[in-house]
Amino acid sequence: MKPEQLELMFPLMVMAILVWASDELSEPRQTKNVSLPATNNPGDYSPRQIPISSRQKEWTEKAVRRYAEAQEKKWRNWNKAMFEPG
Repeated sequence: MKPEQLELMFPLMVMAILVWASDELSEPRQTKNVSLPATNNPGDYSPRQIPISSRQKEWTEKAVRRYAEAQEKKWRNWNKAMFEPG
């Protein structure tokens, strides 16, 4: 870019940053509502605590393990393509 173009763009960039910053400051921050965990009673099941069978647990563990292996392979291939000379 030519210096003249930068001189023209600088005020626009400053204005854009100021508008963005004022917009960020004007929005109320959302805070998380933290609640204490409920006591565990064996007879009380909430919809989130549906008991699962041992077979479902095995399937879940297998799926998580396979997902982790696939991600590891993906990142290994990515690192090899990006950083190792071919």
